[in-house]
Amino acid sequence: MQGSKDLTVGSPWKNILYFCVPILISNIFQQLYSMVDTIIVGKTISLSALAAVGCTGSISFLVIGFISGITSGFGVLMAQFFGAKDEENFKRSVGTCCVLSLIVAVVVTAIAVPTARPLLRLMRTGDDIIEDAHSYIVTIYWGIIATIIYNMSAAMLRAIGDSRSPLIFLIIASLLNIGFDFLCILVFKMGVMGAGVATVASQLLAGMACVIYGLKKYEILRISKRHLRWNSTFAWKHVKVGLPMALQFSITAVGIMSVQSVLNSMGTLTVAAYTAASKIDSIAQQPFIAMGAAMATYCAQNYGAHKFERIKKGINIGVILIVIFSAVGFLLVFALKVPLLKLFSDDYASIQSQAELYLYINAGTYLLLGLIHVFRNAIQGMGFSAVTMLSGVTELIMRVIAAFVFAGLFGYIGVCFANPSAWLGADVILLSIFVFIYKKHIRPALKTEQERLAERANSF
Repeated sequence: MQGSKDLTVGSPWKNILYFCVPILISNIFQQLYSMVDTIIVGKTISLSALAAVGCTGSISFLVIGFISGITSGFGVLMAQFFGAKDEENFKRSVGTCCVLSLIVAVVVTAIAVPTARPLLRLMRTGDDIIEDAHSYIVTIYWGIIATIIYNMSAAMLRAIGDSRSPLIFLIIASLLNIGFDFLCILVFKMGVMGAGVATVASQLLAGMACVIYGLKKYEILRISKRHLRWNSTFAWKHVKVGLPMALQFSITAVGIMSVQSVLNSMGTLTVAAYTAASKIDSIAQQPFIAMGAAMATYCAQNYGAHKFERIKKGINIGVILIVIFSAVGFLLVFALKVPLLKLFSDDYASIQSQAELYLYINAGTYLLLGLIHVFRNAIQGMGFSAVTMLSGVTELIMRVIAAFVFAGLFGYIGVCFANPSAWLGADVILLSIFVFIYKKHIRPALKTEQERLAERANSF
């Protein structure tokens, strides 16, 4: 099938890189949605407005991360059916995911919009920025349907091995987002809310483009009414994989909210410094996220095809690439930190020292983050998503300790160590889980696979 990619055959190195690179570029452009909003707000409005947008990051991640996780989980089963060459169940999966996504959109919007202000208050958001913060985040929440359309359509395309098409549409949407930002903020004078409107509009366009292209390009994505027929048992199979992955993001978000609540009490300039640094950090983290997405689809397709030796090789390749990405990420952050900080505000000098401290601490521990993405997504791709929630709980505990203990003892530097602490704790749990799964499921399957291959060789 032209454009799609069967990851169960060919070189694992080529497969993973072929799939990973477009996702990496796509993720970088997706981060530009948020980063461009922040830069334009900081440059054209004020540092207070920059802080207002920045302080919504954790509650935005609480909801948007949930959506990203659940749609990725739905995509895991699609990838397994694709790898098993089970076209009928693949189409049933597509139809079921469409219905489930609509339900998720309605439920999440109904919960997120009215709880936005109470959450901002709970996080001790300053009175000088809370109105702008609320205006921005509620706009994003009303556009949840746009987020779901893009994430679900992209997950469907990636399930069949096409990671390039979502990239192309997202690049176009990112460029449109810049234009919409200037239009809404400078021409229509919509203030901080204009940045949210620009983000939602751009993502809606990207999502619709993915849907139209997918239906036109790939026959396997064209479903009939029977594929939309509700089957509770079949739907539950998707929810069992998707919900733990969604909750994984939300649990992480709760930990980040704890950190943000402590940070908000340190003053607007500190919040602005943390915001600018975290946006730069989020760009540098994209290779790890892309590798995780590649590992999830690669492992899902090969698990569906019962090719366990390829899974083992793929994970080893993922670890090697993560080591490389960690070193390159640190060097890039070190070299580009000042020019990037200048993008956020003309008064960047007032936030430079605190922003650089955050970047040094986080970039220096990228290897810990990379290992999380390799092993968590490999485990989830094989369908064991529920157990990975243990790592999320560990991240939550470590972030809370950093927020309320480290920050109390060491101040701002204690807040900066929240992420590395969480990453270390999650790595310990994930590696333990992976060793258990390897001994319990993969090693016996590998032995069976090797015996089958040996019998086939002897028969010739």
